[in-house]
Amino acid sequence: MPISTPLTVRLGIQHPILSAPMDVIAGARLTSAVSAAGGFGILGGGYGDRAWLEQETAKLAGASGPFGVGFITWSLAKQPELLDIALHARPRAIMLSFGDPKPFAPRIKSSGTLLICQVQDEAMAQQALDAGADILIAQGTEAGGHGASRTTLDIVPAIVDLAAGRVPVAAAGGIGDGRGVAAMMMLGASGVLLGTRFYASVECDGPEEAKQRICAASNGNSVRGIIFDLSRNNVWPAPFTGRCLINDHARRWMGREVELMQNIKTVAADYAAARAAGNFDIAAVIAGEAVGLIHDIPPAAEIVDRIVSEAEQILSGRRNSVAA
Repeated sequence: MPISTPLTVRLGIQHPILSAPMDVIAGARLTSAVSAAGGFGILGGGYGDRAWLEQETAKLAGASGPFGVGFITWSLAKQPELLDIALHARPRAIMLSFGDPKPFAPRIKSSGTLLICQVQDEAMAQQALDAGADILIAQGTEAGGHGASRTTLDIVPAIVDLAAGRVPVAAAGGIGDGRGVAAMMMLGASGVLLGTRFYASVECDGPEEAKQRICAASNGNSVRGIIFDLSRNNVWPAPFTGRCLINDHARRWMGREVELMQNIKTVAADYAAARAAGNFDIAAVIAGEAVGLIHDIPPAAEIVDRIVSEAEQILSGRRNSVAA
């Protein structure tokens, strides 16, 4: 039986699986593929590249299934006109992460679009609810990219309790298969948001070498810190740090962040050159702790089908054991 939850009902989707709006690499191909498979694809508006956003939203015209567009909130504040471009594409939802959603909420909601807010603690969740969020994403520290320090196992039930049934809550961070989905639903979540698992998909616009490194990574091969932010001259405010795969660059500078800052001009130049060349011994592969569960690069539809099938079997078994 399909897994029907308050999240699937609110978004009008078949499966409680959302793809994360990974900056630039979550383009129209991935967004459309996830939505066509019965999940909810979210375009990665990220820091806000106007030309890219116009190009990718145009590709979503006539998409088979509802979709969303996601932004880093404080970057959107620097280019608020990007919200109009996103809304013109008629998404089912706009997802905002990292920053106060209140300035954008009225424009989003007056258009009839749902507001999804990703949060990392109860204060952020309450701020999002006060702004009128329709869905919350409770993000744990296991997630790839930027996040905070609370674990998924800790933050999900805390946000579920705070929401108290007013809005659906989806879990994010370290989830890579149906076992993770089932576990999060046992904690009260209505679904999950997956980033790293969809990075390693055919439709993701990330570099092939980065996808292969995700597949080759073992449990414990990702690290959270400020090294890659320092290296690209884009340090985020506390409490946010970035998680990526451990590589030679991370090993070189872990525990030596002050020295890195003292040599930032040279390091930043080398890092920029490595990114341009696709040298991932230096440049970061943004990935979370789910890497140990990922061993292939299938189409997004296959990922959705596998995860949902596994979760359904586990939850059905759980229901049967309770009934017995």
